[in-house]
Amino acid sequence: MAAISIRKLVKRYGHGAKAQQVIHGVDAEVHDGEFVVIVGPSGCGKSTLLRMVAGLEEVSEGEIAIGPRVVNDIEPADRDIAMVFQNYALYPHMSVAENMAYGLKLRKMPKAEIDERVQRAAKILELGHLLARKPRELSGGQRQRVAMGRAIVRDPQVFLFDEPLSNLDAKLRVQTRLEIQKLHRELGVTSLFVTHDQVEAMTLAQRIIVMNGGRIEQIGTPEEVYGQPASTFVASFIGSPAMNLLPGRQQGGQFHIDGAALDVPPGVEGELTLGLRPEHAQLAERGWPLRVEMIEMLGAERLVYGKLGAATPFTLRLDATLPSPQAGDWLHLAFNPLHLHRFDAQTGLRL
Repeated sequence: MAAISIRKLVKRYGHGAKAQQVIHGVDAEVHDGEFVVIVGPSGCGKSTLLRMVAGLEEVSEGEIAIGPRVVNDIEPADRDIAMVFQNYALYPHMSVAENMAYGLKLRKMPKAEIDERVQRAAKILELGHLLARKPRELSGGQRQRVAMGRAIVRDPQVFLFDEPLSNLDAKLRVQTRLEIQKLHRELGVTSLFVTHDQVEAMTLAQRIIVMNGGRIEQIGTPEEVYGQPASTFVASFIGSPAMNLLPGRQQGGQFHIDGAALDVPPGVEGELTLGLRPEHAQLAERGWPLRVEMIEMLGAERLVYGKLGAATPFTLRLDATLPSPQAGDWLHLAFNPLHLHRFDAQTGLRL
């Protein structure tokens, strides 16, 4: 196993004045044995960053180290990594066992050791009864487990996952997430996992790297990123439904928004954005007035969509055991001041 150090990393496509920069001086550390998830919207640079660590993209500036070695100029095959891709990339004419063993055969490893590694990986992933099958005889989840098995048998210092669950249906994604968690507990290999799905990030990661526009917005544990977002981007991207972000002006103990004056604890004065997660507001006899527009029933809970003031949208999460409001109703909301977040109106950064 080995740590990953990413220092002042820059990626450009093209040269001179027409060069397009897509990664902007990224710094990050993945500790030995840690499972870190890179999350962000499409086009934020997360897969490009992973491919640079893998050696599939050249580094324009900066440095990548795996363990004590700087690997900028080292070929992917010599970096002691194993990568699991979004598409399974299995050889259709080979059996499961042959697919898992193929990379080891290319390295001219003794057959006995290859068989031992394949059997060990098959046991970890519960693939023992499928070793003789061809990929076409497997489900999507089984194919992804074979792809992970092919990575395990290499016994690498680092696992790299590039959106490996995006081709699976919702039920299989949940099941495979659990298998990846179990795999990391058993092997303890340093892992870097890329996804656009914030639920995957929250459930898998020991730490999360949130990216936006080729830059890192925040690095922290799932609890830190969810509970203390560093910016309005993180606040809106992490969490489903997203944090309510309310632009307005604070004067004393009131926050003025769309013609309404909301009672808030005294704090930073002037133009700012208030944040409150949907589950952190409760129904009360007095408080912020919310005009209900739509209700979404989600089994154990309801999402109530409405407006504060003239036109500021607000989402409220309610337990489904409570009486359901109706469109057109007026509700009053109370909240714990500890759950209120304040962000700079211009930069979006946490105050």
